[in-house]
Amino acid sequence: MRIVFIGPPGAGKGTQCKRLTEFLGIPHLSTGDMLRQTRRQDSALGRLVAEHLDTGRLAPDYLVMRIVTNRIRQPDCKGGCLFDGFPRTIIQAQLLDEHLAEKEDRVDMVLDLAVPQEELVKRMLHRAKIENRSDDTPDTIDARLRVFYTQTAPLLTYYADQGKLETIDGMRSPDDVFEDIRQRVLAKRG
Repeated sequence: MRIVFIGPPGAGKGTQCKRLTEFLGIPHLSTGDMLRQTRRQDSALGRLVAEHLDTGRLAPDYLVMRIVTNRIRQPDCKGGCLFDGFPRTIIQAQLLDEHLAEKEDRVDMVLDLAVPQEELVKRMLHRAKIENRSDDTPDTIDARLRVFYTQTAPLLTYYADQGKLETIDGMRSPDDVFEDIRQRVLAKRG
C-alpha cells in the first residue's frame, strides 16, 4: 500500500507513520527528515534546502520530487510506503500520480490528521524544546502553518475527489488515533 499522510505541522503524522510502518512492514518516508538531512550537508543543495527550511517556506517541487523519486525507486519501497510530509502541493501530488502511473502503481489511501491550529502551535513549541529543533520557532511555526493552509490544504479536495481521503481526529490519544487509522487501513486493504 502507498499511503499519504496530510496534516498541518505538529498534527502527529510522524508518530502515526512510524506505528503504521511497523504494522504494515513498509518504509516510512519523511520528506522533512530527508530535507533536514540534506540541509546538514555542506553543499549547494544543502544551502538551498536550508534557505527554505529556515524561513518556513516549502522546498521547490522539483527538488522534493527528485529526492522522493530516488527514494521510492529503492527495493524496500516496492511493496509500498508511507509518505509523511509529501506531497505538499497540488503540483507535487500530480507529479507523484504521474510517476506512479508510469510504474502502473498509485496512491491507495490518504489520511488527514485534523488538529486545531492552537493545539498545533502548542505541540510544536513543546517539540522544539524536547528535540532541540531549530526550525520550530514562533516565527517559522507561523510561516509553516500559513504555507500549509494556503498550499497544502487544497490537497484534501484533490484526494477527496479521487475517493482516497480519510479524515482522522488527531486530538485523541496516540493509541486511539492509531486504532482508528489501523481500522481504516484494514478496511481499505479488504
